Amino acid sequence: MIYLPRIGIVVVSLLLAPSAGAETSNAAPADRCNRSQFRVILDVGHTAEVPGAMSARGVSEYAFNLRLATQIKQKMIEAGFARTVLLVTAGPARQSLAKRVTLANRMPAQLFLSIHHDSVPARFKETWEYEGKSHQFSDRFNGHSIFISNDNEQAKASLQFGRLLGKELKARDLHYTPHYKEPFMGSRQRLLVDAEAGVYRYDQLIVLRKTVMPAVLLEAGSIVNRDEEIAMGTPERQAAISDAVTEAVAEFCAARAPRQPEPVQARRRGKPDTVSAAAHPRR
Repeated sequence: MIYLPRIGIVVVSLLLAPSAGAETSNAAPADRCNRSQFRVILDVGHTAEVPGAMSARGVSEYAFNLRLATQIKQKMIEAGFARTVLLVTAGPARQSLAKRVTLANRMPAQLFLSIHHDSVPARFKETWEYEGKSHQFSDRFNGHSIFISNDNEQAKASLQFGRLLGKELKARDLHYTPHYKEPFMGSRQRLLVDAEAGVYRYDQLIVLRKTVMPAVLLEAGSIVNRDEEIAMGTPERQAAISDAVTEAVAEFCAARAPRQPEPVQARRRGKPDTVSAAAHPRR
């Protein structure tokens, strides 16, 4: 069970890591990623006032989002990504969405990752009693999902990171849910653009469409599924997701790094060390 301290009505918190210094020892010498300068914005989905879905045991999605995003931020800093930002906003849903996009676009960042936990349409839910209270649940679906928007101005890079993230989650035996591609989802059906990594298109999402950097939304798991809700609250699951995100960011950073020009010595390797006569005319 997750408990959070009471949060004030007006809160906009940008939790910046300590000022960036030299490259940490976590980055291998061959790693082309400049981790100390690569900024990732971790967006905590929803707000304390409008907390999103309710889990099968009555815990808000916002509580899950904040806890997991905080864990990811800590792992990222430990891995040398010292400029990682935790973005927390307050207020009504649409106002909060506009605020977080504005704040994100004001920061020079290379990646925007929004952290959420999933639910299902009301028609799939059932009612049960937990600790003397009535709650809704659905054990029909489980697993994470990754969303991008083709309307993001860096849609290709967004898909690139989404694929890396899906690959790293799969490597940790975490699997995506395929139900979003099914016709029975109705208006919530999405196009599955990568069946290996579990990346879907959701073009209309404001935080993906209007951010100016590559942007991805992760639904980390279904908290209305009673078994998965318990798993999502464990340190082991949070660590697995945090590790997957951190490794995917490192790969994305390295892939996006400017390529250094090939040294002259390397370009000339294997060529005769000769100088044309025209270069040094006789005196």
